[in-house]
Amino acid sequence: MRITGGSLGRRQLKVPKGFAVRPTPDLVKQAVFNSLGERVAGARVLELFAGSGALGFECLSRGAASVISVEKSTRHAAMIRENLLAAGLPLDRFELRTQDAFAALHQLAAAGMEFDLILADPPFGEKNVGRRSQSFSQQLLDEPALPRLLAAGGLFILGHARRDTLTLTAPWRERKSLKHGDSVMTFLGLDRPVDLSAATPAAA
Repeated sequence: MRITGGSLGRRQLKVPKGFAVRPTPDLVKQAVFNSLGERVAGARVLELFAGSGALGFECLSRGAASVISVEKSTRHAAMIRENLLAAGLPLDRFELRTQDAFAALHQLAAAGMEFDLILADPPFGEKNVGRRSQSFSQQLLDEPALPRLLAAGGLFILGHARRDTLTLTAPWRERKSLKHGDSVMTFLGLDRPVDLSAATPAAA
């Protein structure tokens, strides 16, 4: 696995054996960031279900102003820190939160934070023929705190499996979808103003 572009393009990142993490494939990452283009430079970025941290590192390499990565596993978080130091990425523009993604969403929303890009490529869900998805990707779409964190004109980029058919809920609107093998990366924006009182903080 490597950083695909920016100041640290082609820098290798480690994914230790035995860790239950599914890194976003390099070809998928490259397609996502080619589509984003200049949006990344100067952006405030939130990475959920960070895993190896590869999406956040890609943003830093391409000039993001700041990146907050959220990863629940302490083992994966340790790997993220190791990769961050080994790659020589800017420590002053990166924050790692070792906690549940949904708890982090509520805390960040309660603090009034906003992000230009929100990236999430959580563990894949099961095939859901004739029933609503129960995957983490669907749970993110259903989470009322998440839209509050997206700045005006911002994008939420959500990964999921082709076999996992998601139900798009208000206020999300699909902008585009990139597909590679069983991986789908869907670009979403807001189709209406967000009620900032809609979500209440949750405990960590």
